[in-house]
Amino acid sequence: MQRFFLLTCLALLAGCAKPHPLDALEPGERGRVVRILDGDALVLDTGQSVRLASIEAPARPWKDREGEPFQDKSRRMLEDMALGREVQLFYAGLTRDKYDRALAQVRTTDALGPDLWLNAEMLIRGGARMRVYPDTAGGSETFPALEAEAREAKRGLWAMKVWRVSDAAALPDPFERFQLVSGQVSGMEGSESYGTSCDLSLDGGALHLDIANSAAAYCQLAEGTPVLARGYVKAGRMEVTHPLNLQTTGTP
Repeated sequence: MQRFFLLTCLALLAGCAKPHPLDALEPGERGRVVRILDGDALVLDTGQSVRLASIEAPARPWKDREGEPFQDKSRRMLEDMALGREVQLFYAGLTRDKYDRALAQVRTTDALGPDLWLNAEMLIRGGARMRVYPDTAGGSETFPALEAEAREAKRGLWAMKVWRVSDAAALPDPFERFQLVSGQVSGMEGSESYGTSCDLSLDGGALHLDIANSAAAYCQLAEGTPVLARGYVKAGRMEVTHPLNLQTTGTP
């Protein structure tokens, strides 16, 4: 009777356990990691290169471009977790980019070390920033909180001034490429651009956010609402392409 009671309790606990975010994704290829390209890219023994979805690590040197600060430490961070280990890929939608890289969430599957969700671990350890694309966003719902905790603790790249979140009222010059910005909503205008619902201005127009249709709910934000936005910036405008790329959590 006691054994039956114990088994019943375990069954109930298992039934109440929260599903892992990867459980909702499409299982993909398996392989052994034979090379780490940088903090968000690796190569399997099958020859398949993999881009870790929903994160952005500092870029390595390329041709005439210098590597970004912390790129070597970010690469070693992923190397320590994954090199030589068996992993499985999980897909949330689009599976390949134009370079034929797999766009995936990646989890270790062997007994050589702990079971690690590599995309999430890079955020937790401060080796990368969150960057969500609409066609690979699935499974990334917990990523804003993971990044925020690492940022608050000044872990990894967040300890460096160059990676701190920029203030919309005092943007550096120049200010382009993928960026994180905090500020307050100061105005909203409708948009006639394809795929864009509205134009939110921050801090009197210091930066304009082009809010994609998928994130249209943010067009209702009241003036004075503090936001943290992330996206590609060019000519004073930032593309906010997914709801996870904008939070109203106040000063980061």
